[in-house]
Amino acid sequence: MSTASLSLLPTEAIPQPPRLPILGHAHHFIGADFIHGLMKLSRQYGPLFELRMPGDRVLVATDYALAEELCDEKRFGKRVGGPLKHVRRFAGDGLFTAMNTEENWAKAHQILMPAFSMKAIRGYFPGMLEMGKKLVDKWSVHDPMGVDVAEDFTRLTLDTIALCGFDYRFNSFESDEVHPFVHAMMGCLADCRRQMRSTSLRRLLDFRSRRQFNLDRDFMFRVVDAVIAERLAHPRPGQKDLMGLMLEGVDRKTGTGLDAENIRYQLITFLIAGHETTSGWLSFALYLLIKHPAIMARAVAEVDSVFSDDNAMDPTFVDIQKLSYLDQVLKETLRLWPTAPAFSRTPHSATTLAGRYHVRPGDRVLVFTPSVHRDPKIWGPEPELFNPEHFSAENCKNRPEKAYRPFGTGMRICIGQHFASVEATLALALLLKHFEFEDYQNYELRIMENLTIKPQGFRLRVHPRRFSTRIPRIS
Repeated sequence: MSTASLSLLPTEAIPQPPRLPILGHAHHFIGADFIHGLMKLSRQYGPLFELRMPGDRVLVATDYALAEELCDEKRFGKRVGGPLKHVRRFAGDGLFTAMNTEENWAKAHQILMPAFSMKAIRGYFPGMLEMGKKLVDKWSVHDPMGVDVAEDFTRLTLDTIALCGFDYRFNSFESDEVHPFVHAMMGCLADCRRQMRSTSLRRLLDFRSRRQFNLDRDFMFRVVDAVIAERLAHPRPGQKDLMGLMLEGVDRKTGTGLDAENIRYQLITFLIAGHETTSGWLSFALYLLIKHPAIMARAVAEVDSVFSDDNAMDPTFVDIQKLSYLDQVLKETLRLWPTAPAFSRTPHSATTLAGRYHVRPGDRVLVFTPSVHRDPKIWGPEPELFNPEHFSAENCKNRPEKAYRPFGTGMRICIGQHFASVEATLALALLLKHFEFEDYQNYELRIMENLTIKPQGFRLRVHPRRFSTRIPRIS
């Protein structure tokens, strides 16, 4: 649609909450985490509203119809803005933070896609199982203070992506503290959030934060440089894991491979995105199962029907594919709590949304998935309920294909979604097979935010299961 014809269409002002000078809408998030604050504003001002933060403007889309429109690749593309533009300070033109026009995105995507085929993921399965066993071993040691769920899932997923993707061991389960890479990463991501909410003057004067960011960024660089050096010192010609493809892969279109700087950025991208989202996913899944005993019982019964007592520690890749109800549980978890809770879009040319809101190239429109995934027109009159039956074969068949978008959309959809799904299913199945869980603090959900979300302060007491008293098998 041309700009001339666009101007003839009736338009409406995009709604927005009351705002303050300089601070804009930042005061709406005081005393609440950003996710719950945004969900509240979505209920009041959706399906499309405008937010202004210091130095930033974003439109927020909160229902399925708008999300469907925004995910039309012919009209819209990814917009790297908000916190992501600050993440570029340490992730550069890695797959997640590259601009659509940057050559290295297309090159890296083409080179690295084979590392995420189902054949490749089957090859990673022994590494996933090894790390899953380490988590089972850790939780088998009784601690009256319980286990820190999110922290231990962080150990699991960081070590899994490092071993499977780069044949490198962080040995996180052999320390009482999570790996220093995680602390540095959390520091950098927290700084990105501060940058997004701060005025330019405050950012200029905040010398202490800038110094700490530089220390954290440089530490992450040293870690990934050590991972690369380890492979270069012990080359494995022809090995088609992520590291092998980064070092040896050649883009068919350009005839060139990835340069050293981009390999560093890709490693940081995969180490962060490859563990942070999945650890949050598992944490939310266990939280929701704890709070819904009947669903927990059905999930445990399915695991028992697939994992015999004899192979409780050695399930196969084929076994994991049989856990259809557990797959529904995990999908429903991401419906309610998508751990990467938004993705940004911008129009290729001036256009309208819903036929009445003008948007132009450069406008950043946030598809806010926690609200999109709660649209009652798609998910029924009680969309807040945790109900894995949303993902039964029958319900999936009768729902718009793209109503569920926890991994993004289009050509920029998460390259590692199938890897994460297998990893999460295996880990959760092992835990349900081996343990019962005591919610001794009667935990109430609090959200820990960086670019991703996970439950904060979630602890459980863990008790070994007695297989002789298992729930009967599902017929």
